[in-house]
Amino acid sequence: MTKTMLLAAVAALALATQAAAQTPAPPLPVADGAPEDAGQRALLVFKPEFFATLRPNTAQDMVNRLPGFILDNGNGARGFEGAVGNVLINGSRPASKNDTSSNVLGRIPADQVDHIQLIRGGAPGIDMQGYAVVANVILKKGVSRQSIINWNAVLFDGGQDVYGGSYQFTSNNGDRSWSVTLNDSTSTSDSNGAGTNIRRDGAGAVLRDDAYLDDGYGGGRSIRGNFVGPVAGGKLEATARYGVNDWHDWQEFTSRLPAQPALRRSAFNEDTTSGELGLTYTRPLAPGWTLESRAIHSFESFERVATGDETLGATASPQQRFMADGDSSESIVRALLRRDSRKLTLETGGEAAYNMLDVTQAFTIGGVDVPLPSASVKVEEIRGEAFGKATWRLSTKLALEAGLRLETSTIKQSGDASNEKSFFYAKPRLQATWTPWTNNQFRLRFERELGQLDFEDFAASSDLNNSTVYGGNVNLVPEQRWVSELTYERRFWGEGVVSVGYRHDKIVGVIDRLPLPGGISATGNIGDGTLDQLAVNIMVPTSRLGIKGGRFTFKNEWNDTHVTDPTTGRERPITRVRPTQANIGFQQDIDSRKTQWGINWLPLLGQGTYDVDQSNVW
Repeated sequence: MTKTMLLAAVAALALATQAAAQTPAPPLPVADGAPEDAGQRALLVFKPEFFATLRPNTAQDMVNRLPGFILDNGNGARGFEGAVGNVLINGSRPASKNDTSSNVLGRIPADQVDHIQLIRGGAPGIDMQGYAVVANVILKKGVSRQSIINWNAVLFDGGQDVYGGSYQFTSNNGDRSWSVTLNDSTSTSDSNGAGTNIRRDGAGAVLRDDAYLDDGYGGGRSIRGNFVGPVAGGKLEATARYGVNDWHDWQEFTSRLPAQPALRRSAFNEDTTSGELGLTYTRPLAPGWTLESRAIHSFESFERVATGDETLGATASPQQRFMADGDSSESIVRALLRRDSRKLTLETGGEAAYNMLDVTQAFTIGGVDVPLPSASVKVEEIRGEAFGKATWRLSTKLALEAGLRLETSTIKQSGDASNEKSFFYAKPRLQATWTPWTNNQFRLRFERELGQLDFEDFAASSDLNNSTVYGGNVNLVPEQRWVSELTYERRFWGEGVVSVGYRHDKIVGVIDRLPLPGGISATGNIGDGTLDQLAVNIMVPTSRLGIKGGRFTFKNEWNDTHVTDPTTGRERPITRVRPTQANIGFQQDIDSRKTQWGINWLPLLGQGTYDVDQSNVW
């Protein structure tokens, strides 16, 4: 009923804006060389004047203001494509896979931005990397030097306060630039504080009713260097990072049942060292032909200790202790050849990758070792991919994109368990972008996606705040999704947007909790499932409604998932997929006072985990 009412409201809003079109509206941003009908443009250009009332400090402030655009830092896809987000800098992806779009944009001062392009459905010379809409931030050229100092703090009532800051120096000289960033970051948990934890059996009877306290905090110190400049007739982009991080959290559960007095405590501490080197070289080979090559290597070393204990009445149980030490790395080499023309863009290339995790783990109860399946393992994957893609702009109203990626991989496991498997996947993609009327656009996508494996799922792990230890799974394979998606977008009143999208995923080999012999569980493929998603994104400028400089925003995704539980045999939702995640807000620019203010409400309702012997929903 809620979704039906919302769709009706969206339809009414679209009709209202159509009727209001009789009154002259602020013009859409102008794109150089674009068709005269602004509503038909696949590429919209936003000049700094568009963001003037916002008074942005960084390029991220500007990108967050783009009407109808939602910043995506990457979807965890295998390899490079789709893993680096939907933002370009001067038409290129970042040289790093792990340096998120938000981080890159946050390091660019707003006064260095010449303009921002919003590209819908593809444009000549643009690698969309599987996204239907991308933002391309074009920087100014010139000579400048700039230092930026930032300080921040996160303060909690009853929790651990954390402080951080950064210093960045940037030097620009025409096509050449370099920067150094020193960063002391903060990390917090969104569940800090007091609450309740209730556990029930299958019949609904209360097994535990606990008062709950939680605190999680951490941070990291790092140094990153970046360089962009002309080299041997092309452009070289390089980035390097080294850092150390820590994370600490603890939980305390106090029983509220008089007949079952109990105190349960758990703690987790992690220290990591990580680094990355990324190189991208782009060179024109002939008129209309471009070669882009990339090399990325990242590594991490970690130490983790988790403890848990409980006191029932006057009796204290032996302490549980889970320890893990390990190293992981990823190396990617990728080359792409692109042919651009006004109507057609062709791309072909290949990618090779090596991923590795080497971990040693131990679990004790009262100091006595407890054997675990796949406690200490080394997992290695060698993967190769060949791809081809074509984007055909038939007219100002219609663009088609078709592509095919062919992937082969071998995963080898050694240590406590030995196994080796090889896979081959064909990943087709088809997308159509149709703009039949001014300011109205439809986007249709059909694609086979392949999920990225978390190599730590091959080894044992723990969740001692729930008194749970998991085994490793040597038979884990990537999750596959056949995605069908349709999105309708309407633009109105200058920066107003209504976007409604429906997506259906047929999931092959859902990764969730799987029972293992011995009464424990592991992460594994539990069978096939489905996801149905309704996504709504609305921005309404309120000046026409009598509130000058204001913007009402509403974003939400409704997710309906189904999979068969391997323990009960009954249908249930997929673990950790929220059925709804809304963001409702209002922002206003008060130009006369050079002030902006805003408020956002983010109700997080219902997220479940489903293990072989218990379910948790919060």
